[in-house]
Amino acid sequence: MSGKTKTVSANEASSEDKLVAALNGRSIVLVGIMGCGKSTVGRRLAQKLGLSFVDADTEIERAANMTIAEIFSAHGEPYFRSGEERVIARLLKEGPQVLATGGGAFMSGATRDAIEENGISVWLKADFDTVMTRVRKKATRPLLQNPDPEGTMKELMAKRHPVYAKADITVHSREVPHEVVMDEIIQALNEWLDLT
Repeated sequence: MSGKTKTVSANEASSEDKLVAALNGRSIVLVGIMGCGKSTVGRRLAQKLGLSFVDADTEIERAANMTIAEIFSAHGEPYFRSGEERVIARLLKEGPQVLATGGGAFMSGATRDAIEENGISVWLKADFDTVMTRVRKKATRPLLQNPDPEGTMKELMAKRHPVYAKADITVHSREVPHEVVMDEIIQALNEWLDLT
């Protein structure tokens, strides 16, 4: 009887190992609008799969020795986006990992191509009310530093959602425990990788 229990737990443990092996060195790349949960869910996903978690925005800040808000203020968005493309391209060569990208990163054709070549893209799709509730808690979002953050967010979502929809996988991020969304990502990855 104890042998049977051991086999079951070994099989359960190996489902994550099988998923990581099937990545074949590719990264799981989380994309979506600010506040959709890429960093929060990404950390849990990386821990569950035994992978490292990398936040592209943190890496950009480290490379520039400035915060993203400071980069935007000093150099403007085009300069930031150019640096973002380079940093993400470099990070993708260091997989497998769980990589959380900034909200605008997937808008770059070069970045989408790099992700397609070295990763599997997962769009965390969240509705307007969910993301606004979350981003209001953090006053450091450069694109929302204006008199009408709600209007700006609606414009960003209208412009970006059709591009995010090009991601390999879409998972709905909503007000549920982060583990629920994480488990849905794992399930979707298993299906996408034909492991089910």
